[in-house]
Amino acid sequence: MTKKDIRKIYKEKRLQLSHSQKAKMDDLLLIEFQQLAIAIPSVIMTYSPLEKMNEFDPTYITDHCRFKNPDQVLVYPVMNEKDNTIHAVSTHIDSSFELNKYEIAEPVDGEPIFTDIIEMVLVPLLAFDINGNRIGYGKGYYDRFLAECDPACIKIGFSYFEPVELISDIDGYDIKLDHCITPGGIFAF
Repeated sequence: MTKKDIRKIYKEKRLQLSHSQKAKMDDLLLIEFQQLAIAIPSVIMTYSPLEKMNEFDPTYITDHCRFKNPDQVLVYPVMNEKDNTIHAVSTHIDSSFELNKYEIAEPVDGEPIFTDIIEMVLVPLLAFDINGNRIGYGKGYYDRFLAECDPACIKIGFSYFEPVELISDIDGYDIKLDHCITPGGIFAF
């Protein structure tokens, strides 16, 4: 299937999840993440979930990481709509956030950081395939950003659903995940 077809199907599937279904799967995603055999890094890029799209809230993961590594620095993306890019901004406990035009909360008082110090990126997605390719919302923000990160940076996605067999129109700009976590297990690529 193509990105466009998969995007349409998985947007609808996710919107059909009830609050209780989503809450149960959020717990299972955290449990699966806790089984991942990686050291908790010091610099993690996360994201603010798109609530209107019933997106997974990575706060479950970052709270667990902070418990394991209290010195961690959380980094959030800030969008530049002029060139469809994002840049990384560090945050602190009192950081203020404002909604951008897509209704995504972004930090307004963080410090820009270089991508080479980010050790792990929690990558939003709608779906993924068995090869580690992901589908986002179609603008390419994360693919452009991930291409600038250190190759050792761990890229992790979280999906409420199992992978599709194949995304047929992957191109050279698409950046693969290292892991994708579902309520039923961990996929490593």
